[in-house]
Amino acid sequence: MSTITRSGERLKRDSLGLSQIIASTLANIAPAMSFFFGFGLLVSGAGVGAPLTILAATVVILFLTNTLAQFSKYRPSAGSFVTFIGMAFGPVSGAAASLFVVTGYCIAASSVVVISGGWAATTLQVFLGIHIPWQVLSIVFTGIVGLLVSRGISLSTTWAAIFFYFELILLLVGAVIMLWVNRGAISVAPFLLSSVPNGLKGISFGFPLAVYLFIGWENSAMLAEETTNPRRNVPRALITGTVSIGLLYIFLSFATETAFHNNAAAIGASAVPFVDAFKASAAGFIIIAYLAGVTSIFSSLIGLTNAQARILFNSSREGLLPTFFGKIHPQHRTPHVAMWAYIVVALLIVLVFGTVYAIDPVTLFGETGTLGTIPVVVTYLLTNLALPVYMYRHHRSEFSPFWHLIVPVIGSALMLVPLYYLAVPGQPYPFNIYPYLALGLLVLSLIYGFILAKRDPDLVQRIGSYVADEEY
Repeated sequence: MSTITRSGERLKRDSLGLSQIIASTLANIAPAMSFFFGFGLLVSGAGVGAPLTILAATVVILFLTNTLAQFSKYRPSAGSFVTFIGMAFGPVSGAAASLFVVTGYCIAASSVVVISGGWAATTLQVFLGIHIPWQVLSIVFTGIVGLLVSRGISLSTTWAAIFFYFELILLLVGAVIMLWVNRGAISVAPFLLSSVPNGLKGISFGFPLAVYLFIGWENSAMLAEETTNPRRNVPRALITGTVSIGLLYIFLSFATETAFHNNAAAIGASAVPFVDAFKASAAGFIIIAYLAGVTSIFSSLIGLTNAQARILFNSSREGLLPTFFGKIHPQHRTPHVAMWAYIVVALLIVLVFGTVYAIDPVTLFGETGTLGTIPVVVTYLLTNLALPVYMYRHHRSEFSPFWHLIVPVIGSALMLVPLYYLAVPGQPYPFNIYPYLALGLLVLSLIYGFILAKRDPDLVQRIGSYVADEEY
């Protein structure tokens, strides 16, 4: 590996500490945004026992967290999933993974872009009576985020943290108010398996959406190159972020269901259950819920652009994708080209489908979020399978049958559940064609990987050559 010439530039080292990458991860997950628009559908599948589905999803994500944490201990990299898959299975898989997951992330990011404009437009209309087209607001949000993230990882992460913690305070205040006002309705029903229609099968129905609520948990692994002591801090951030967000979701779901007096049908019929529950409990303070949504969406845009665009950047730097995206800003040391390309493409997806096809923001949020999640979940599964192969090939003396084989294999098996329900036949249009679109993308990615690996024999040595804390 040391004989390979690394012509690409490095990101700014030691720019982030543990608390900053945890905040960036939580901001990327965007609990208010995810919970606002996902909980009603979750209850439709899992009933009043939805908190149990969230608990199950937390456990499954922790299995995935172990995989990413183990990889990060040995080879922390801005390339994250692509680096780990490529080093385990070879250059074809690495090149294919780069195209596959970057496309998935970009489609998923468009769900945040569209809801940024949609939620901001609704908030302005409700409280100020001002009507601004959501498309205009989405463009404004995208432009602000693009400028912010390109000016420095520390600056943008600080703002993401500020918005996230403001969002967190608003959510907790809202949940406590709902519990206090509806304290007579507090019960243990949300935590009983008997509250879930069809028991474990009911949990499975809501499981894919519960997993979607956690998308972004992997954020800190992509910031490894700019993190102080990444081999220690990245694993800590992964675990802390996952456990924290799981507990928060369970608390929010308990408060929301209590405010609805555990009426699953009413929750399922609500477009935004948390907001409706808060309005019924304390209408005079409803601005709290709307502001939480705005700050959540904005912090998520910052977090996901910072992290996910770095996979595009690193893949380009290592020759897996066009080198154009591997450029670094000469002053701010950020992968500005990859960032702008990433967020602008997400915006274009939104403008085309939201305007040309006249799809409203909430509907488009669900559609792009679902389509983008499929390649990401498949990548999660492949990374789990890559861990035992990587450890056996590169660190055989440290191979642990439990941590490096049993845990990731169980994690892979559990990830088949959301994949099955995302691809199960009989879904309404356009969700019924999404599995085929994802499969087509996978085939194209593999073809791309075969062609690139054949044209560039040195590719196998360049994958994973940029280790976060190594000096060159």
